[in-house]
Amino acid sequence: MHTWPVQDAKARFSELLNACVSEGPQVVTRRGAETAVLVPFAEWKRLSHAARPSLKALLLSNEARTELVVPLRGHAKRRPTVVL
Repeated sequence: MHTWPVQDAKARFSELLNACVSEGPQVVTRRGAETAVLVPFAEWKRLSHAARPSLKALLLSNEARTELVVPLRGHAKRRPTVVL
């Protein structure tokens, strides 16, 4: 991966984009600290697809799927009975 200071990345964006497509991910730094990475779109799609679990994995996981708030027994608010 090639590293680009933010000033160079702004001034030579077309070159940065071409390097990304031909060479792979490019790192952009701000004041010497790595700040962002420009990746080709195909790589982005592959990474985002790989990070998303399948439905089967979600259903079989031991982790909670939602924050379920259940009131303590006997403390649930009840609707008043309506007599017609």
